[in-house]
Amino acid sequence: MVTINSLGLNKAPSDTRVVVAMSGGVDSSVTAALLHEEGYEVIGITMQLYDHGAAISRKGACCAGQDIADAGAVAAAIGIPHYVLNYEKKFESDVIKPFADSYIRGETPIPCVLCNQTVKFRDLLDAAQDLGADALATGHYIRRSEELGEVNLYRAYDDTKDQSYFLFATTREQLRLLRFPLGDLKKEETRDFADRFKLPVAQKPDSQDICFVPNGRYADVVKKLRPEADEPGEIVDLEGTKVGDHDGIINFTIGQRRGLKIGGTENPLYVVKLDPQKRRVIVGPSDALESRTIELRDVNWLFDFQTSVPIECEVKVRSSSQLVGARVTPKSDNSAFVNLSKATKGVAPGQACVFYSGERLLGGGWILRDD
Repeated sequence: MVTINSLGLNKAPSDTRVVVAMSGGVDSSVTAALLHEEGYEVIGITMQLYDHGAAISRKGACCAGQDIADAGAVAAAIGIPHYVLNYEKKFESDVIKPFADSYIRGETPIPCVLCNQTVKFRDLLDAAQDLGADALATGHYIRRSEELGEVNLYRAYDDTKDQSYFLFATTREQLRLLRFPLGDLKKEETRDFADRFKLPVAQKPDSQDICFVPNGRYADVVKKLRPEADEPGEIVDLEGTKVGDHDGIINFTIGQRRGLKIGGTENPLYVVKLDPQKRRVIVGPSDALESRTIELRDVNWLFDFQTSVPIECEVKVRSSSQLVGARVTPKSDNSAFVNLSKATKGVAPGQACVFYSGERLLGGGWILRDD
């Protein structure tokens, strides 16, 4: 009888080919090293998402420049083949341009989810299958479980590193091939493994910003791609009275307080809505940020559900927000309506509303504008 290996496949590790998505960071490097140590046939693949020459000196960028070199150095250190795939055009069309367009619409986009949906879990999965891989492993912190043919996802053991919010759009078909070996580890344990394997990236810090915006200046990227987005307009209160001027709505996000340059108000004002058609930033008091209902588009479900039958669960409306009780009603057009158990701040169009049942990830969808 063939022993089931640690990836849940009915093959010995030595007969199992695993492609590892290597970004050049600690997590994916440890993933490759752990699987190689277990005896799997490991192939490292790194996606080049930017022009190599332009990105090599950009601190904080990933999948370009120094990170590609780091991934290659790790592969050489542990003795596995390593390939670099040029996905620059795909990344620009599927991630960067939609990111800019979303900002123009007055939304607050999450490009990491789009990246997972497209170049990582679509194009990279295709590449892994072309290489005859039995699995594609990544360094994401999320747990995967398969029982009786059903694959489920659960929040990571290390709640401070959990990435389930960013993986809500992963399809059940993709999960057949995907594996996440770090889901049961704490970040400190991953670092310990990097030291034990003597990986050249063992002390490399985690990236903090969006990979193609390493300086945190999102508006600069949008203005470069869509110059018309940098048009001035009015800042108005909830009654439509002008209280100030702005240099472009792309410089503002829902919930923002700093940078409004509005004086003389008795109570603090926050950005509560963006109106791109009128080029208006609408501001109001803190309680104006509260929401009790949310409409979603392009909902992805990770289990079988019935249209129009409400689902009692918990949701996150931002990656950093707390879970809140909710009733989610699926609709036939791949949308959903969410009733929150309590008024919640931070609901912004372009962000995701992600569903959980305890530790289990149920799916999620994109928050629509409230026009």
